[in-house]
Amino acid sequence: MTIAVILSGKGHDVVSIDATRTVGDAVHLLAEQRIGAVPVLDGDAILGVFSERDVIGCLHHEGAAILDRLVTSAMTAPAVTVSPAEPVLAALSLMTRRRIRHLPVVEDGGLVGIVSIGDLVKHRIELIEAEAQAMRAYISS
Repeated sequence: MTIAVILSGKGHDVVSIDATRTVGDAVHLLAEQRIGAVPVLDGDAILGVFSERDVIGCLHHEGAAILDRLVTSAMTAPAVTVSPAEPVLAALSLMTRRRIRHLPVVEDGGLVGIVSIGDLVKHRIELIEAEAQAMRAYISS
């Protein structure tokens, strides 16, 4: 199973923020959209990812003044990305190793989606439940 399958069910819409915006703008966007991370773009190029974790770290180290700085000064960069062809288990492994919860999906240099660890775990649980149901049906027949 690949990331493309996850995106086919979830959709390809991605909330992003331009590199010229401030940390305050990014915090507002995260809260308004009720999301945990947002890719930071310069045109079509993904420069990094700004997440809740970045907000906490910046506030801890620099205080509220960080809110007026460019989001590029606080994002995690470079962005760790995957292609749509990436197997789900490989993406989960990558997220675990890198201790990240969001993966932008890039194809031919362009952002085509984003997946969270929650999206991937949900998919795995659904797959395991379907396999268990098939086994129960097989055993009872």
